[in-house]
Amino acid sequence: MRAHPAGPLHAGISPPPAAGPAPDDLGALDPLVWPRSARRVDGELHLAGRSVTDLARAHGTPLFVLDEADFRSRAADFADAFTDADVHYASKAFLCGQVARWIAEDGLHLDACSGNELAVALAAGFPAGRIALHGNNKSLVELQLAVDAGIGHVVLDSFDEIERLVPLAADRVAAGGAPVPVLIRSTVGIEAHTHEFIATAHEDQKFGFSLATGDALTAAVRVIREPALHLSGLHSHVGSQIFDTAGFEAAAHRVVGLMGQVHQATGEVLGELNLGGGFGIAYLSEDDPVSAADVAVKLRSVVAAECAALGLPVPRLAVEPGRAIAGPGTVTLYEIGTIKPVRLGSGGSPGAPLVRNYVSVDGGMSDNIRTALYDASYTCVLANRSSDAPPALCRVVGKHCESGDILVRDLWLPSDVQAGDLLAVAATGAYCWSMASNYNYLLKPPVVAVRDGAATEIVRRQTLADVFALDAVLAGVPAPSPAIDQPAPEHPVGATS
Repeated sequence: MRAHPAGPLHAGISPPPAAGPAPDDLGALDPLVWPRSARRVDGELHLAGRSVTDLARAHGTPLFVLDEADFRSRAADFADAFTDADVHYASKAFLCGQVARWIAEDGLHLDACSGNELAVALAAGFPAGRIALHGNNKSLVELQLAVDAGIGHVVLDSFDEIERLVPLAADRVAAGGAPVPVLIRSTVGIEAHTHEFIATAHEDQKFGFSLATGDALTAAVRVIREPALHLSGLHSHVGSQIFDTAGFEAAAHRVVGLMGQVHQATGEVLGELNLGGGFGIAYLSEDDPVSAADVAVKLRSVVAAECAALGLPVPRLAVEPGRAIAGPGTVTLYEIGTIKPVRLGSGGSPGAPLVRNYVSVDGGMSDNIRTALYDASYTCVLANRSSDAPPALCRVVGKHCESGDILVRDLWLPSDVQAGDLLAVAATGAYCWSMASNYNYLLKPPVVAVRDGAATEIVRRQTLADVFALDAVLAGVPAPSPAIDQPAPEHPVGATS
């Protein structure tokens, strides 16, 4: 393990990580990190024209608050940057019926990574021809759904998958349908600068056909020779949360080279090149993500140059932003329950011990597993009021029975934060709700979309009745469902001193 689960003071692993110097303004909202609509009004955080205290009273906490205009404007940024390409929203970042409809209305394509994601998109009315199905282990049921729906592409990931898909595609052709359009996902051997668990283009991992071993070329030739399949093009993906274009440029160089090999081996000229997603966002002020416009310019330039060198026409490009669209515009609201000062030893001012306040909130790793899973970094602020109190070193933790249940590892908060205050954690729109669980039987929070001061619940809060319904013993047993619009008297939502 990278660290002891009980923290860095155990097992002699490392000293406590530094939070850096306290900022001058503990309530500042960096526009690169927070939603585009985020404002302080009389000290209180407002999102899309609505106060967080009002939202917490109406919908309870924990609560995902999604700024609709932020989400859709970031989708538009990619559409504008890639006007001559296809922008696929990577729905694994966050998908629900309303999001699928926004993406459809705004003219983007959509990637599904499972049959159930595909089913959600189709049920929401998303045009099947603008959907691609990913996944390293697509079942026959998932492939059949894709074929029957007539989706835009199946992204092939293994030789087993080709063998599964061929008879389904042959049945469609025999019934008068067109061959099934597919892409070959190639593993291009690029080591992107990101966490090991979200780097997806190096050789030793589960995705795609290796370019280095020749499997990618073999798979392409196999598909081209199969009349029930149509090889539209190639696909690659170098990882997630990437802050520069070098990995994308190197991947483009290698995948266009594979296009040249396919042309040489078969005479086929492939018309599409999907270079995947992985565009990073700012979780902290020091993060410096690349813009959609910069990515577009560099990718076009590299692909054009490589195609010219090989005498190939430039294919139609596609990219797959997910986090870059969904991530920055959503904030998670929590209510503080307890605050526990823990002495860390020396390190404070002369003669004073270093103390970290463990600030416990009413959610945790069940609604944001990324800090525990990826060592991800987040920031948060006191949201329901301003404070002039001096800074205190804090760690924001959840209420799960895990010492690794950490949301924000080290940061400075006002020293007068107290039970009942609201904390807002920034940039939680991607992979937080999507990866949520019922660990310790906590319930999945709702998602509320806010626009021009109006709030709409687009995913309702899970209830104990929902959970009981899956239990063979408890199904039908009445479950308590406390009202969320009335704060508990001992810890009123948005309490102030």
